[in-house]
Amino acid sequence: MKPIYFNKPHLTGKEVSYMEKAVMTGKISGDGVFTHKCQAFLEARYGFGKALLTNSCTDALEMAAMLCNVKEGDEVIAPSYTFVSSVNPFVIRGAKIVFVDSAADNPNMDVTQIEKLVTNKTKVIVVVHYAGIACDMDTIMDIAKRYNLLVVEDAAQCIDSFYNKKALGGIGHLGTFSFHESKNIITGEGGMLTINDKAFTERSEIIWEKGTNRRAFFKGKAAKYEWVDVGSSYLPSEITAAFLMAQLEDMDNIQHKRIRLWKNYQKHLHKLAAARNIQLPHIPGFATNNAHMYYMVCRSGDERAELIKYLHDNGIQGVFHYQSLHKSPFYKNQYHGAELPNSDRYSDCLLRLPLYYDLKQREVDYICEKVIEFYKD
Repeated sequence: MKPIYFNKPHLTGKEVSYMEKAVMTGKISGDGVFTHKCQAFLEARYGFGKALLTNSCTDALEMAAMLCNVKEGDEVIAPSYTFVSSVNPFVIRGAKIVFVDSAADNPNMDVTQIEKLVTNKTKVIVVVHYAGIACDMDTIMDIAKRYNLLVVEDAAQCIDSFYNKKALGGIGHLGTFSFHESKNIITGEGGMLTINDKAFTERSEIIWEKGTNRRAFFKGKAAKYEWVDVGSSYLPSEITAAFLMAQLEDMDNIQHKRIRLWKNYQKHLHKLAAARNIQLPHIPGFATNNAHMYYMVCRSGDERAELIKYLHDNGIQGVFHYQSLHKSPFYKNQYHGAELPNSDRYSDCLLRLPLYYDLKQREVDYICEKVIEFYKD
């Protein structure tokens, strides 16, 4: 069997022709025909108040930090088990990150630990829906309401995933998405900011347009095109948006295939997990599964390292994932909170298995066969 890589970007077949159409319109900078089509598609499908395409999810999170007016001395509550982009935009603006542990049965933040971390300096809760599986948003939004906090959903992995029938990224005040090549829907690099509180709509467009009132000017709502606020160059080109449109049009097909692959993993590995005390993905009753990833949590870091090597020797690329941010070289000397044992356990023991559209069912069968073989006495 040929080597099975961890990820392979999927092309629907329409990307190049749509990109050519974008070029032929004569406008390939941002906020053109394909940008409008993508944003309208996503707003209509998921009920987002407003969607703005960005060059990355990191860009979207930077915009969110600006919209939240995060400044020196503010505190932002966020999970430690996440990618650095979840918190870096807030650190850049001077915030102190207050890290919360993951849950025992899921790498998502332990919502029971959030309220006790709130102080009079807390401004934002950053919610990361790991693997596209929803956190308990009712609890989080209730805390935010009672303490007058803002909620930013880092929904990087969450396209087409829901909490109690509400689209992730559409529940908090602001939401952010990634279209990186490792995600379900891709543009290579790319992202999106969703604005679910109308109070942020006008300013979001200004920040998106480098701090200018360009959008208002071209709509006839401003007499002059001027610099009016902070901002940056967050708009992707029309070529990127055209690529995204091809992906969005094929979303149902992509999702159907990925979910079938995910279920195949679960079918093969659930007995092994029960017998060997290995943790597999947990989907709470309030959440849907968009099959962004399939992972298993080994019993120790050494076991994970040995399994990765065993898979590699059999032509399979398995990878570990995030490292606890509170113990990172950059932040460990700034963190003075409690130990976060679950975050550290996922850092040491979580293993991601290959999952992408072009992966074949027989390849999943083979991967599971080798995992089970590794654990035989």
